[in-house]
Amino acid sequence: MDLTRRTMTMAGGAIAALGFGSAARAQTLDGPFRDALAYSDARGGVSVLVQRGGEVLAESYGNGGGPDRAWAIHSGTKSFSGVLACHLVREGWLDLDAPVSAIITEWQADPAKAAITTRELLDLTSGCVAGGFGAPPTYDEAVAAPLQTPPGTHFEYNPGPFQVWGEMVRRMLESRGYLPDVLGFMRSRVIDPAGVQVADWRLHGGQPTLPTGVRMTAREWAKWGRWVLDGAGGADLTSCWTGSAVNPGYGLCWWLLRPGLIAPDARIGMGEDGAEMAERGEDIRLAAGAGEQKLYLLPERDLLVVRQSRGFGSALAGFTPGWSDTEFMRRVLRGL
Repeated sequence: MDLTRRTMTMAGGAIAALGFGSAARAQTLDGPFRDALAYSDARGGVSVLVQRGGEVLAESYGNGGGPDRAWAIHSGTKSFSGVLACHLVREGWLDLDAPVSAIITEWQADPAKAAITTRELLDLTSGCVAGGFGAPPTYDEAVAAPLQTPPGTHFEYNPGPFQVWGEMVRRMLESRGYLPDVLGFMRSRVIDPAGVQVADWRLHGGQPTLPTGVRMTAREWAKWGRWVLDGAGGADLTSCWTGSAVNPGYGLCWWLLRPGLIAPDARIGMGEDGAEMAERGEDIRLAAGAGEQKLYLLPERDLLVVRQSRGFGSALAGFTPGWSDTEFMRRVLRGL
């Protein structure tokens, strides 16, 4: 697609202070983020949004994207669970280092499962594996699945632990006399406080799928990132930004571009090239989904970047066309 056919806008601080508005003016083709936009566009990108503080520096749509068009963020959905868990810690509902079996009581009958903590569950080192790429199990199926590796010894990127987490939330609600509506609770605790409009959240077995399933526009995903950067309503998110001993590049449901990162098999663009950014002094945290759906947070720069694409079909086929987080972010940072 020729770059001149792309819809591109740029908003100054006054516009951004009022939200994303129609008064944004066209960005010139030789603007500061041209290289980043071209890189995304050539790889199926449908949106790029760059925001520093309250100022939208660039907002761009190509390949059929648009400001009001929602796209699946796939595993970018996982980030909601990490923030929710931190809120439940703050409210005294949850201890990340207590055993899951205190809530999922049937796990007490299995010595290995009985020892798994919520932290291990959500940093994907629990050994729990259930479902497949793009096909999460029901909550009950995930709870019943046998462990594949001893807890705390292996990083396994799969949907099962998030569905176990969903069942934990459902049971916590039920035990406190609330309706066991996991999606409604997620909305009340983190989505509505963030001011985010989710276009759709896929259900399975009557409950939301927590490893994947959200569809949203670039602007709404940016609102989520802004709320997280601003402190997520007072929750302590340290656990989200702390990798495990097994995978230093994955915290509580968020990726961390750091040395030692173990990338998911279904996606490229992270791994060793991501460590290069950390070695250059950049602290980059991200929610990431198949097809290179990305929400990058750079807290030291008060910067966030949204990138969405049409790439999920190629990801399912085992091919993602030449994406590198390092190369994309290098081009973004050159535009600042």
